[in-house]
Amino acid sequence: MSDVTDPRQVVLVSCRANIKDRFTGEENQKDNIITVAWHMPTSFKPELYTISVGKTRLGCEMIGKSRCFVVNFMPFSLKEKVLFCGTHSGEKIDKFKEAGLTKEESEKIDCPRIKEALAYLECEVTEEIEAGDHVIFIGKVMNAKKVKDGKRIFQSKQGFITTEGQ
Repeated sequence: MSDVTDPRQVVLVSCRANIKDRFTGEENQKDNIITVAWHMPTSFKPELYTISVGKTRLGCEMIGKSRCFVVNFMPFSLKEKVLFCGTHSGEKIDKFKEAGLTKEESEKIDCPRIKEALAYLECEVTEEIEAGDHVIFIGKVMNAKKVKDGKRIFQSKQGFITTEGQ
C-alpha cells in the first residue's frame, strides 16, 4: 500500500444471488458480505458509486449475477466484525450470522443491508469493467440513508484506525 492511498476508508458490501454451491452443486439463494477498501463516488447526476472487487472472490460472482449491491459504512466500534468479514470466505459460512451482524432488507433493490451501519447506499449495477485482477462495478444509487453519526473505519499500514473528526 503506497503512501498516496494510505489510509483508505473500509466498508462492508452486502450482496445476494442465486449461486451454485461449489461443494454440492446445488443452486441456492445466498447472502454475503465482503470487505472493500477500493470504492468511491463516481457521479452526482446520475448518482453513481463504484466498488472494486477481486475476480476470485465469491462476492464478485454474486454481484455480477444479481446486478446489485449495498455499500454499508460501518462504525469503528465494529472493526473486529469488519476484519472477520474480510478474512473469511462466504462460500462455507453465513457471514451475517458468524460476524454477529443484523441483516435487513433493502428498500429499493433485492439485497440485504446491515442494520448496524452508520449509513448505506443501495446500488444497481450499471456497468462492469475488468481491471487486472479486479472487477469495477459502477452502481446507480437507488436509495441512500445516513442512519446515525459515528466514527468510520480506515485501514492504514498500521491496521484499522479512525479519525476524531468523524
